[in-house]
Amino acid sequence: MNTTAAEAREQEALILDSLDRFLATEVKPHVHRLEHDDIYPTEIVEKMKEMGLFGCLIAPEYGGLGLSTTTYAKIIERMSAVWMSISGIVNSHLIMAMTVQRCGTPEQKAAYLPRFATGELRGGIGLTEPDCGTDLQAIRTTARREGDHYVVNGSKMWITNSGSGNTLVLLVKTDPRAEPRHKGMSLLIAEKGPGFVVSKKLEKLGYKGIDTCALNFEDYRVPVDRLIGGVEGLGLKQILGGLELGRINVAARGLGIAQAALSEAVAYAQTRKTFGKPIGEHQAIALKLGEMATRTQAARLLTYAAAEAYDRGERCDMEAGMAKYFATEAGMENAHEAMRIFGAYGYSTEYPVERLYRDAPLLVIGEGTNELQRLIIARELIARNPV
Repeated sequence: MNTTAAEAREQEALILDSLDRFLATEVKPHVHRLEHDDIYPTEIVEKMKEMGLFGCLIAPEYGGLGLSTTTYAKIIERMSAVWMSISGIVNSHLIMAMTVQRCGTPEQKAAYLPRFATGELRGGIGLTEPDCGTDLQAIRTTARREGDHYVVNGSKMWITNSGSGNTLVLLVKTDPRAEPRHKGMSLLIAEKGPGFVVSKKLEKLGYKGIDTCALNFEDYRVPVDRLIGGVEGLGLKQILGGLELGRINVAARGLGIAQAALSEAVAYAQTRKTFGKPIGEHQAIALKLGEMATRTQAARLLTYAAAEAYDRGERCDMEAGMAKYFATEAGMENAHEAMRIFGAYGYSTEYPVERLYRDAPLLVIGEGTNELQRLIIARELIARNPV
């Protein structure tokens, strides 16, 4: 192992150790109350800012930590195992930041990335709309050029971090009549201001604490120099370029849920007794634990493999799709099995299992449904193996 690799491993170990201590002392004791009452974790977010988590992928030249995607996946895995909502606060923000780092002009990078890294500007991505989810080319939000500004009108739905945050990367149509449709789509850096209206905080089954909102834009004005990359018509390409990272993140969240459900089930199976012995000694429970452990480790290997491919600069839409599909299904299945192992106690809000059960379904839908992931996997599989 060369020195650089050794130093990277040492840095990763220090970061993960610090994160584990933070999660154990500053997050875990408060999860039940914050989640139950659907309270935004303001104090936790402030401490996450101090730790540099909002800049963990941003290049050091802009004040970030410049961590590898593999280390980032391990961070998200650990956070999700304690409380998935706080991982979403970081992830949506970093997709926004990395879009600017990857596609922004030098001036945009200099103006925004240092403030993203500190968490001074914090937010996410404004893509989906009331009638538009997976098919992003169907968006209706428009941005009409008027002098030195774009005037934005339209609505967005299911936008994470849009209530407590102050900035979004916003997907709009700068040319609604363009054919093909994607050539009329652009990305804007949108800071909150007049005409940027948070119309409703959405109530959800799980994923509590983090704000997910509906937005309206009513003659909202954005300076022209906030068009990402400085060229119209590249928005869809720019945002799709960040979805591999997003899917690796969601895979890591699914892995965290799977691991948390497994850990809870293993502990409970050793303390709960029926017919004179711990339930883990009954074959029916032992079979479940064996499947859950294998499923979790397989999800981990797929997630890390996708992250490593991303770090090498390889195209990894198939690998990211596989990881996202398998790891989120693993989270769903493990949460379900943990509830069955816990029996009636799994249905009680006194234990974290019911929260895992409510949080997991989001992951099979978000960042492209798992049905879409299977189509991407198949398409890329055929493309890589022509006959």
